[in-house]
Amino acid sequence: MTSMTVELPEALTAEIEEAVNARWFSSESEAIRAAVHEFVKRGKLALIERQQLDAIEWAVGSAKKLP
Repeated sequence: MTSMTVELPEALTAEIEEAVNARWFSSESEAIRAAVHEFVKRGKLALIERQQLDAIEWAVGSAKKLP
């Protein structure tokens, strides 16, 4: 595993600490890993959705050009 150093706003740090104190996560590191994982997953899903919508738009446009 690779380590990274990040600077977070105090309000976000407090939210992470609160989640750990509520035992949603076992550590701040686990909470941040989960957040980054979710961010990456949602980004991939958004990209796939955009590609599918572009393909549909292209197909509809192509169909309109048919005689």
